[in-house]
Amino acid sequence: MTTTSLKIPDELKERAIQAAQQQGISPHAFMLGAIEQTVLAAEQRASFVAEALAAEREMLDSGQGFVATDVHRYIKARIAGEKPAPPEAKSWRK
Repeated sequence: MTTTSLKIPDELKERAIQAAQQQGISPHAFMLGAIEQTVLAAEQRASFVAEALAAEREMLDSGQGFVATDVHRYIKARIAGEKPAPPEAKSWRK
């Protein structure tokens, strides 16, 4: 494990210390947790964007897509506990 020096404003440091005390952990553990959560969120966002771009490429290459109202109907039925057939992809090219 390496050591990293981090300069933070006094007010933010005090807030971190207070939050750590409220959680019953050290300020160091609190800051590590905050960094880890932020890194995880950034990684998840990057993965989401990559998947979305891949789906867009697939849609553009295939000319197939889903009608939004069909997808909404499917999602609402799933939320209601039903087991509907998934919507079918349709050609959007003329």
